[in-house]
Amino acid sequence: MASESTTLRVGDRDVRISSPSRVLWPDLGVTKLDLARYLIEVGAPFIEANGGRPISLQRFGGDVDGEQFFSKNPPRGTPDHVRAVDVTYPSRRVHPQLVLDEPAAAVWAAQMNTLVFHPWASRAERPDLPDQLRIDLDPQPGTSFADAVAAALDLRTVLDEAGLTAFVKTSGNRGLHVFAPIEPEHEFLEVRHAVIAAARELERRTPDRVTTAWWKEERGERVFVDYNQANRDRTMAGAWSPRALPRASVSLPVTWDELPTVDPAEHTVLTVPDRLQRKGDPWAGMHERPGRIDALLAWWDRDLADGLGELPFPPDFPKMPGEPPRVQPSRARAAAAD
Repeated sequence: MASESTTLRVGDRDVRISSPSRVLWPDLGVTKLDLARYLIEVGAPFIEANGGRPISLQRFGGDVDGEQFFSKNPPRGTPDHVRAVDVTYPSRRVHPQLVLDEPAAAVWAAQMNTLVFHPWASRAERPDLPDQLRIDLDPQPGTSFADAVAAALDLRTVLDEAGLTAFVKTSGNRGLHVFAPIEPEHEFLEVRHAVIAAARELERRTPDRVTTAWWKEERGERVFVDYNQANRDRTMAGAWSPRALPRASVSLPVTWDELPTVDPAEHTVLTVPDRLQRKGDPWAGMHERPGRIDALLAWWDRDLADGLGELPFPPDFPKMPGEPPRVQPSRARAAAAD
């Protein structure tokens, strides 16, 4: 017997949606068809924020509580209007990665059971050169979303002093993502160093509230500035992307003025389209005036001269030049005592 399906008109394309009544977010009863319609309604700002970039698709076999995997290269049956670009991973392996250029491509991804979209910080035409500086503010146990808001406002000041214009979005959970458009003229490692420089400056100003400590045992009740999200092939949920969380929350761009009163739980695939109609896209035109990271790289050099060197990389990365040992501090102390 033929499976249930429907067809949606997206721009000038027809996109088939199989099993449209499949429930993806059980707590709200949000279905696959609801997700596809959401991506149509937010299609223009979604593609402005996430399109034209290598992108990883977080796909699910069932609902948000089921098995999941990341899809990077074009799967079998990828339509002609969904392209790919070769990218180099930290292992130096080169492989094609998906690129979405229009809302119909995002709806096709939803048909492929994609719930979360993870775009690179670089564009497809220059995948080695990020055009976004991204900083992930991650509240640790004992801290709250309000603590992340305070850290983001302070970070905005730091970036402004470095000559960069900051934009902010919710992570869709407890954290915040701060972005700044930059000229695509530095490789990922240099942009990572710029992020570390900004993070260290923020930490110097508010040491009781934020931390750059990679090891969880050293973070305390502070907001972690996750500099490792600036690495090659490290991504976060894109602007307007749903999250695989019970409330079907969305990683939502907001204005700095409204940030202190935002409740991330209120903004879901069911509510965000109406908000977009009423308030528009706070990130529209973000890349019209990109900045440069020269000032942040000068801060990095200053910190190097003061004895502050490289910070740990993710465990799956190859050993990097100048990187400290990847040993949990308490284990290192125990080994030294023995």
